[in-house]
Amino acid sequence: MAAREVARQHGQLRRGVTRRTTHVVFGRTFLAKADDAEIERRVVTELAAGRKLVSENGFLRLLGLMKAPEASALSRQSLIDQSRLAASDLDLLSLFDAFEHDCEPFSFRDLILARKYAGLVAGGASWGAITRSVHRSGPIASLTAKSLAVGSQHGRADAIYLEGGQSELDGQLLFDLGPPNSGMYGDDTLEELFADAEAAEEAEDHQQAAALYQRCLAIDPSDAIAAFNRANCLRAAGHAAEAAHDYARAIKLDPGFVEAWFNLAGLMSEEGRVASARRHLLKAIALDAKYADAVFNLARLEFDAGNLAEARRSWVRYLELDASSEWARMAAKGIQFVDLQLARMSAG
Repeated sequence: MAAREVARQHGQLRRGVTRRTTHVVFGRTFLAKADDAEIERRVVTELAAGRKLVSENGFLRLLGLMKAPEASALSRQSLIDQSRLAASDLDLLSLFDAFEHDCEPFSFRDLILARKYAGLVAGGASWGAITRSVHRSGPIASLTAKSLAVGSQHGRADAIYLEGGQSELDGQLLFDLGPPNSGMYGDDTLEELFADAEAAEEAEDHQQAAALYQRCLAIDPSDAIAAFNRANCLRAAGHAAEAAHDYARAIKLDPGFVEAWFNLAGLMSEEGRVASARRHLLKAIALDAKYADAVFNLARLEFDAGNLAEARRSWVRYLELDASSEWARMAAKGIQFVDLQLARMSAG
């Protein structure tokens, strides 16, 4: 339903993040699979890239598919001041819908929850343990009338439970996703396959990752991200021709997929196909004029081909996009070298 609504509003919903991604939804499946440190790293990465982070409920509200609860008037800072919950914990709890509202303005119920969560943190619970636990308790608002404490009747100090022993909110039992590869070719199985493929790719098991991405594509042939990721894995495994095919497949599925144009250009350059590499780099830059990596690679391509004036032009453009990195220093040296060579040619 959400995917259809995104398409209706002329957007694109993807499993991965690309340069064109504007919003990143942090879903509860990710919460179930990743540890707190991994989630925190991903949050920092996406914020640094200028993307808006959205919870599942926030995403549905953004699309107009879910109404926000009424009676919200508290600002984020007011909630922090009155609850004494750390700002970072508040933001992460909000990102995984541990409050009625996913962002300000918050409600009085959110303040009650924030105070309870602050008490749990003081008792040794992490934001992740709290979030994984409270989602098993039913509606979030129902927790406002219950007393929460850290500990476990079963000797597990990381669990959160309702005082009085009525029930234990065990974060590790948050979701029963069922056995992987169950043969039910629905969204759950596809998400499992994609997650397994990403894990294999991260572990540099490129052959296994490519095979898993291929299974994802068998289920959903329209997934440009899966095609692109498979191409990256095939390239890393030394299967250049197959990788080129899947980069082209990703581009066919999504002609605006800048990274696919860029990576295909890199592959063409490795294969010595300079004209093709140039064409793909120019396309990537046409799609995203601020893609500094593509501009730098184009400069290097032109320099290697002996087109010094073109190389200089691209290095100058690169310095407009990046003036301080090691690559910027290399671009500046490239410009100096080209100027020296052109001066010698002119003098001669």
